[in-house]
Amino acid sequence: MTSAADLPGAPAYADLPLLPRIGIPHSWEFFGDGDELGTLNFLDDGAVLAALREPQTGERIGLSLDPAEIAPPLYGRQTMQHTVMQIDRNIWDDRLDVFYPQGASQWDGFRHVRCRELGFYGGVTEDPPEMGDRLGIHHWAGRGIVGRGVLLDVERYLTGTGADYDAFTEFSVTAEVLMAVAAAQGVTLRRGDVLCVRFGWMTRYRGLTGDERRAYASAEGSPAFAGLAADESTARALWDWQVAAVACDNPGAEVAPGDPAVGSLHRRLVPALGMVLGELLDFDALAERCAADGRWSFLFTAVPLNIRGGVGSPANAIAIR
Repeated sequence: MTSAADLPGAPAYADLPLLPRIGIPHSWEFFGDGDELGTLNFLDDGAVLAALREPQTGERIGLSLDPAEIAPPLYGRQTMQHTVMQIDRNIWDDRLDVFYPQGASQWDGFRHVRCRELGFYGGVTEDPPEMGDRLGIHHWAGRGIVGRGVLLDVERYLTGTGADYDAFTEFSVTAEVLMAVAAAQGVTLRRGDVLCVRFGWMTRYRGLTGDERRAYASAEGSPAFAGLAADESTARALWDWQVAAVACDNPGAEVAPGDPAVGSLHRRLVPALGMVLGELLDFDALAERCAADGRWSFLFTAVPLNIRGGVGSPANAIAIR
């Protein structure tokens, strides 16, 4: 297994080997046999120490939703049940039932998506119940996700340019748009950054009535929303930037429903590149603070739940400015 401290400069996306038959570039050989961290390897000690210099005010801004805020839940999930109970005269306890770790602000673990018969990240072909400890979310919990966060406010940029933009439409945000947002905000991505992308989905969702939320959740197929373009150019840009993770405020990171002819960005990123994806993070308050002082970078911290063999985890994320 490759040590993060010894990790060399990453090859360009164009120089990565291709998975047979499907022709998608992969990082399995670069990160090494048995790797459990994927792009989190870019968060080496030097990147973390540099990130600790980002905060200037000490202000902490939570980036995780109340698990019950997306109601009704999307993708056919059930509503979480929270029971508060009295144990004796002076002691109370509570219990969660029907709790989906990926139901609100969350991380996609490496057991979440596979590359057909070629397997999950690293070429693991067993199904999750037979994998043992391989690719479980608990491997990330042991070190956390701590690094320099950079927020790209796509919604603010596009509406500011007069674009006809709605976060609830199938709008593909290309790598070129991301680069334009970064240029407009005056930020440069560095190796090991946690790239945070605000599409404005949470703002739009919070403006819905109860009936509108129910209609959105019950729509046939995937609900429509703006997201990262699913083509290879997006995967190329994210890899070549050497980001440690990509966290988005929409339900699926990539545009939905998406075009099968273009393919799946999840498949290009998670099993092929070992890229860490977060979804449904709440960037609204953070975006307001960043826009107010023109400073779009911060210390990003998150600790996935230590669920051995877990497929995903709540985000548990905070920005420290």
